[in-house]
Amino acid sequence: MPPNRPSPQPKPPATKPRDLRSLIARLGLAPHRPALLRQALTHRSAQQELSLPSNERLEFLGDAVLGLVIAERLYRSRPELTEGELTKVKAIAVSEPVLARVARELNLGRYLILSRGEQQTGGRDRSSLLADAFEALVAAVYLDRGLRTARSLILRLLRDHLQAIERREYEPDYKTLLQEKIQELHRTTPTYRVVSETGPDHDRTFVAEVRLAGRLLGRGSGKSKKQAEQAAAQDALAADQ
Repeated sequence: MPPNRPSPQPKPPATKPRDLRSLIARLGLAPHRPALLRQALTHRSAQQELSLPSNERLEFLGDAVLGLVIAERLYRSRPELTEGELTKVKAIAVSEPVLARVARELNLGRYLILSRGEQQTGGRDRSSLLADAFEALVAAVYLDRGLRTARSLILRLLRDHLQAIERREYEPDYKTLLQEKIQELHRTTPTYRVVSETGPDHDRTFVAEVRLAGRLLGRGSGKSKKQAEQAAAQDALAADQ
């Protein structure tokens, strides 16, 4: 008979829950139920390595709370905007790029609880994970402290972003979003190339293309190379919807 072999021990998680005191200080509130805050930071990938519930259900609720708070704020503060204009501003305000920026300002990636593989592939700074975690965080605050506290937190953290959006100064970083998406699927990065320049020196128009392994993903134009590349990335993302 073959000798008895010890059963394999489970691998330890790549990320252990961190002390949340510094995050709580940034939020400016003391949670009554810290377990909710911990859950908001737990990505579903870590469920195989830790016996913690993931943040997916909180993310669902947080999305609704964010939508309500932002819609109410815009309704009250911008009476001159039409329903269509309100819809556009709200959509930008609760979009992944904006929420990921807010999450980075909170250094939220530092506190995410991820699987070993998710961490090794850059999950701690991935915009989609950060935006989802911020939505879950909003839900945790809402369940723990109520709508008034959640509203105050949302409007405080998004204040500068909302003002920039309303002034039409906000520009989503489509290149970063596209790069993250391609890296997740193909483990590589896209390349950009300016294919034409037209107009006088003081009023040039650039056209750029973004490609992956020679395949055209998108094309866009702008008054600078940077704007053209952003437009190309936006075109690529829209084509993939």
